[in-house]
Amino acid sequence: MTPFRFGAAAAALLALLLGSSSFAGDIISDWGKAVPPPPPALKEVTIDASTTALLILNMMQANCNRRERCKAAFPNVKRLHDEARAHNMMVWYSFVGGGPETVYDPSIKPRDGEWYSINGGDKFIGSTLEPLLTEHGIKTVIICGTSFQGATAGTASGATQRGFKAIVPVDCSSSEDEYHEQYAAFHVSVGGPALLTSNTTLTRSTMMKF
Repeated sequence: MTPFRFGAAAAALLALLLGSSSFAGDIISDWGKAVPPPPPALKEVTIDASTTALLILNMMQANCNRRERCKAAFPNVKRLHDEARAHNMMVWYSFVGGGPETVYDPSIKPRDGEWYSINGGDKFIGSTLEPLLTEHGIKTVIICGTSFQGATAGTASGATQRGFKAIVPVDCSSSEDEYHEQYAAFHVSVGGPALLTSNTTLTRSTMMKF
């Protein structure tokens, strides 16, 4: 076979392989083949109130009033808030574009010095959160908020990168829909980086003891 014919044959074979449905080569082409994994296991948790902080992220009227899942999660967040207050735990809030006046429900309104107005998913970036945690001797953060895939997952990642443990109650973080919550729960507990998954405990608020 001449070099020209050999080259043409190789090009034709390559085109055939690339055009084959069995060699899609990217997740968008293979989207329909993906099979959801089983749900991650939830674990019971005993809280050391002296070294644990509760973070309530982006639970503002503007978010929860348009997200039914945020409204549904609120009673669980309120219960954890009340437990934290009863045990004199550190509580910290993030807001976007406002302050305590924007909180979804005044029954969980922050006190002076407990909040920061900040954009972005990882609430450690550009805020006072890390120095406050260090000042209070905190080793573990319980993370609640909306959205699950943004504020909760981003801050859990930020916490574990800074040497903190993260506890994520699945019934205290919400998203626009079930899929985003499913993705976030899988990411923080199983599918994300090892530093995140090995230092994050996925639980439910009713499985937490103070």
